[in-house]
Amino acid sequence: MNNLCNDIYELWSKYSFFGYRRITAILNDQKGYNLNHKKVLRLMRLIGISAVYPKPRTTIINKKEYKYPYLLNDLKVTKPNQVWATDITYIKTPRGFVYLCGLIDLFSRYITSWQLSTTMNTEFCLKILRNGLKLNNPNIINTDQGSQFTSNEWISELKSNNIQISMDGKGRWVDNVFIERFWRTIKQEQIYINPPDSIKELRNQIDDFIGFYNDQRPHQSLNYKTPSQIFFEDEDRRKVIDF
Repeated sequence: MNNLCNDIYELWSKYSFFGYRRITAILNDQKGYNLNHKKVLRLMRLIGISAVYPKPRTTIINKKEYKYPYLLNDLKVTKPNQVWATDITYIKTPRGFVYLCGLIDLFSRYITSWQLSTTMNTEFCLKILRNGLKLNNPNIINTDQGSQFTSNEWISELKSNNIQISMDGKGRWVDNVFIERFWRTIKQEQIYINPPDSIKELRNQIDDFIGFYNDQRPHQSLNYKTPSQIFFEDEDRRKVIDF
């Protein structure tokens, strides 16, 4: 069974756009198996993988609302709370897609706040912003141009806290690369290998993983320190990050 699962995962890693029927055919033709597609589908679900196909959009542009320039070009980030970033990602559950929004401090990679929701409304994002601001006020918050982050409510909240507003160029996910890397990390290291059976279980998984990520998981880019150590570290021991 382990060998079969490994072969399935290896094929999916190379050809993530292949569905279970095509993977079944390759396993039978090239690997010498005699499988039916139902078994392969069941094992793919067990592993937590599926064919890559268009998923729910997490960035919906609202042309009627506010847009601001990208402020991180040539910026040297030298301390925590200089720049935070936020984004929304989707997670598939047995009951459908849910959405995860988080705030990350770019210097330390510390997750300052997060929220899980079944909808992508602005209030969901405002909750994580307000929770994060209980910890500290960053100088800049960077987002994409999604309707939540160009809304009057979001912009007003940032302005009222004297936070500079930075927005990615349209379609340029790389501008917000640190939060994107965190989405990849939490999905690969937690959610995909332990698929949740319910939203409650997913929420507990995320809470446990973010605690581990912030306080226990060393980062190579942080000289193998944790985000918490860097986020709360003395200024004279900090390094410079170039964007």
